[in-house]
Amino acid sequence: PDKDKRQMSVTALTNELSRSAQLGIENVIIHPGAHMGSGEKAGTENIAAAIRSILDALPDNPCRLLLETTAGQGTNLGHTFEQLAEIYARMGWDDRIGFCLDTCHVFAAGYDLRKKEPYEQTIRAFDKVIGLERLFVVHLNDAKKALGSRIDRHEHIGAGTIGTEAFRLIMNDARLRTIPKILETPKK
Repeated sequence: PDKDKRQMSVTALTNELSRSAQLGIENVIIHPGAHMGSGEKAGTENIAAAIRSILDALPDNPCRLLLETTAGQGTNLGHTFEQLAEIYARMGWDDRIGFCLDTCHVFAAGYDLRKKEPYEQTIRAFDKVIGLERLFVVHLNDAKKALGSRIDRHEHIGAGTIGTEAFRLIMNDARLRTIPKILETPKK
């Protein structure tokens, strides 16, 4: 809701998309933003309007902007699939928008991945609300905090509260086979 901060964010993302296009980068991933006390409805409206203004300013930019799932810490939006779909809908279902699913974030937001049935429920919910055809990247991170904690703390796979079974399910899921998967924990 802070107009100066919003304009700085719009300018920064516009520049990032322009640079990425020059470098031939296919996707740029962002966390959608926070409502900062203005409420979920006003927050999703502000985020969608800001992104819409950026896309309108760059009509020929080939980069796809991916909205990443968030843990929902503080007033951050994007921790439910419905919030992400609402932002997407407010932008007019633009094909230049896609999504990135972060395993730590969705787990912290309350979507269970640890066993086959809850994993399937989570993937089906994503597909129903957003659509797997709009999923372009998966961030593979275990979580330091508990299911539904809404705390974004990545952990090495197998060393956190999600456990290895979720990652086995993801890596063997034919629906996700062609989607790039990126580790975001320190690699030694």
